Amino acid sequence: MTTADAGTAAPPGAAPPATAGPFGALREQLTDAAATFAGSADALAGILAGIVDDVDRALGERLEIFPVCHHSPASALAMVRRLRHKQPKVIYLELCEDLQPLLGELRNCRLPVAVQAFASELDGFPAEWGPLSVVAPVTEASAEYQAIAYALETPGVELVLVDRSTDHVFQWSPRGDAPAATDAPADTAPQTAGGEAGEQSALHGDAVGVEIGDLRPRFAELEAYLLHHGKVRHWSEWWDQYVERPLADADHDTYRQVMVLIGSLFRRLRPAGSDRTDRDEDRERYMWTRMREHLAASGADPADCLYVCGAFHAASRVEQFGLDSPAPDFAITPRTGTRWRYGLIPSSHSAIEAQFGLAPGSVSIAAANWTQAVGRSGLAPYRLDGQRGVRGGRGKRKAAPPVATPAGPVADRLTGFLAAPPALDGLDEAELRGWCVDIVRLARRNGYLASTADAIAVFETSILLAGLRNRARPTPYDFADAAVTCIEKDVVPGRRDVRRLCEILLGGDRIGQVGYDALPPLARDVLDRLQPLGLDLEKRTIQRALLDLHATPALAGCSDLLWMLRHLLPADAVRPIMGERRLGHRSIQESWDLALGRHQRALIELGYEGVTVEQVLEQRLRRSVRGPDATAAGALAAVEDAIRLLDSPRLVDELGARAVELLSTERTVDDAPDVLRRIRRLLAHYRATAPTLPAWCEAFVTTGYAHYCTLLPTAFVEEETGVRQVGAMLGFLFSMESLALSLGCDRSQLELAVAQSHPESPAKVALLWAARHQLGVLPLAELRQRCADLLGNPLVVPAFPRYLSGFVHALEPVPGLAPFVVETMSTAFARLPDPVLLPWLPTLITTLREHGPELVPLLVREAARTFPGTLPELDAWVPPWMGPAAGPAPVARPGAPTGQVHGLLAAHPVAVDAVAGLLGCEGGWSEPVDAPAESAAATLLLAHPDTVEAVSVLLG
Repeated sequence: MTTADAGTAAPPGAAPPATAGPFGALREQLTDAAATFAGSADALAGILAGIVDDVDRALGERLEIFPVCHHSPASALAMVRRLRHKQPKVIYLELCEDLQPLLGELRNCRLPVAVQAFASELDGFPAEWGPLSVVAPVTEASAEYQAIAYALETPGVELVLVDRSTDHVFQWSPRGDAPAATDAPADTAPQTAGGEAGEQSALHGDAVGVEIGDLRPRFAELEAYLLHHGKVRHWSEWWDQYVERPLADADHDTYRQVMVLIGSLFRRLRPAGSDRTDRDEDRERYMWTRMREHLAASGADPADCLYVCGAFHAASRVEQFGLDSPAPDFAITPRTGTRWRYGLIPSSHSAIEAQFGLAPGSVSIAAANWTQAVGRSGLAPYRLDGQRGVRGGRGKRKAAPPVATPAGPVADRLTGFLAAPPALDGLDEAELRGWCVDIVRLARRNGYLASTADAIAVFETSILLAGLRNRARPTPYDFADAAVTCIEKDVVPGRRDVRRLCEILLGGDRIGQVGYDALPPLARDVLDRLQPLGLDLEKRTIQRALLDLHATPALAGCSDLLWMLRHLLPADAVRPIMGERRLGHRSIQESWDLALGRHQRALIELGYEGVTVEQVLEQRLRRSVRGPDATAAGALAAVEDAIRLLDSPRLVDELGARAVELLSTERTVDDAPDVLRRIRRLLAHYRATAPTLPAWCEAFVTTGYAHYCTLLPTAFVEEETGVRQVGAMLGFLFSMESLALSLGCDRSQLELAVAQSHPESPAKVALLWAARHQLGVLPLAELRQRCADLLGNPLVVPAFPRYLSGFVHALEPVPGLAPFVVETMSTAFARLPDPVLLPWLPTLITTLREHGPELVPLLVREAARTFPGTLPELDAWVPPWMGPAAGPAPVARPGAPTGQVHGLLAAHPVAVDAVAGLLGCEGGWSEPVDAPAESAAATLLLAHPDTVEAVSVLLG
């Protein structure tokens, strides 16, 4: 169906459009104009006549329809006038029906705020959509807020939300992709620069926005045409110039007819076959079904009711439109099993603009226009009792008797409104002059070199731009354009550009706040528990908290809570300046920067997950180890967090058992370095604080020993497995070997795994040599000889740096190789030619930088012990591996004169007796050196000559 066909098609059950009636003359004029300008009376005439039919149909409905536009001061003013005049007893409002219990909490907040529905555990929706969030922002300059305030503050008035539930918002979303944050198109205005505006515009996060009265043409060519001929840059400016200002002082009938006319025009020019059209029509069927159900159940008189909806939906053509429609009710599907949580979150003008595609500053300008219009008209807007941050009084008046609305025929106000010339509003020089002076003063405060000449230039340019755009009076948009032209230069000196300064001047980006009484229990509990700090945490400023836990032990609870919030909230909300919390360590003095007021939304959404911070943290730790992408390293990190932040041995044991399960099922070793680092830290913690290791730690060591032995031969061969990962596997096997053997593991499994490994990469070959040396299969002398052979082979010399990189990684599993690595590196620097050495240096530097915290200290200490400390000593220095000590050490014989090793053993007889007994060596200590009797020490030295040789080399 084409656009023209859609515009001329009559809804099912609707009477054919009549040529008579109150709008008959207007219909004929539009049809004649279409035939004159388009040369045909088919498509264009059908659209124009259909618009008039939509207006006639909406105004002829028994249930009064009040069309609005979201965040429109004109709609809010018309709503106040209509509520004062009619005083309805039932108000049907286009808003998600399950949000109704939250509306009463608006009196505890400072507007603007957003009503939110949040779900993190999904049932019936794709898992990749989570978490789901829906927000409906509310500002004072909006018709829906006036209706809410009137209904909640007037006795005997019932407010009924009739739009689809938040669950249906996502039920009706296409399943192909995740739902977008908003369906509104982005405005073409330049975005505001600066981190401040970016932070405030992100208050809604990635939530889906629900608004009343989304009036914007979905026909791109029409919008471009309106912007071009209206001489404006973006849609918000066009709406303010041609709709807001003319309707600000219009009567009720004119306002309704014009708004329905605009809604019908945009509706009929929407491209046919759009998914959004289908969803909008389902929403309209849903709302009319809910209103019929309520009227049937309550018995209310439709004459005492008011239906507040967007102007787009007021021109609806669905078959369920109207109370007298013969069409059956819309079949409403049940909600899914998703558990929704509801609350209020702070909002801001920039957040509303960013979410609904409005021009930057448009909502702030609308708020300023609302304040001016209220003062000019003398109307007292409705406000909730106890509302925070409102200007003026409460706006409540004594109850007045309802004014009977005559049920006469609808009069045509459209013809006169469309034919009348625009009202000329004279130039208010005092207002414009004040703007110019204030913007120059504000610009100078923000680093601009502005002067009085710039103020005069802005004044004259504003008038000039208004004249070029056929305006008798410069609008705030004209003034902002003039200020940017005259003041802003090539560079923005501060955080705010001139356009942002104009927004601040004309109204500012008002930021809402949720009051204490409207916060969820968790947020209130957090504020209560942090009261001993003596700070007003509801402020949006960053506050410094100083905790001396030694002098004031009562602050320990605040410290524990802050560390948990640090783990759960964004990084800027709770930031430690001094102090740390790690395994086995707690600082006695801490300093924090707290910005909970700025991150109130994150704190509120935290309250949707539980009642206390401890409960939420425990749930998140459990989810982190139960998710589809959970790893053993992540589970060990969760164990650390549970030990640091929560005093719950039961939770630690549960997370540790899950870590064992994840390790046994992993088929890759990508996280081996992280696993090794974390399990070492946890074992050291338990050995220092507990009498025995937990059962899960022992199971993790035994499982990891068998697991890495199984994967070791494959990891040595696979190209995608890095040298660092293989080194970490060997580090786990060698460092945990004694514990694993004591728990029942078999060392032959490791020996077989090493024997079955046949790497081809030089770095991994070096790792294998180091592993064989650690197992005692490859002596140090043979390892040194292999390296000498590599340096002596000209075909292998270019690849020798890669061998050396492997030896550097081998310091993780075999730290005793540090002297050999220093020796090999020194030999390489001495013998490698420059064409080989120089290209290798960047690789060596990057390797050492990557493993700096772990391996470099070993090399530095060994180099400091090996090399001379002063320059004169360097001339006569002989490397230890080239001196006499490099040869094999003499083996101690019974009765021989005691040397350094024998003296060391004689100085510690208890240790020698224990080792001799463990190895099964018989005999006792000998008499003085000249005694011929055999001693246990001599027998021990004779039985283990390799050990004597190694110790002698170590001692020089």
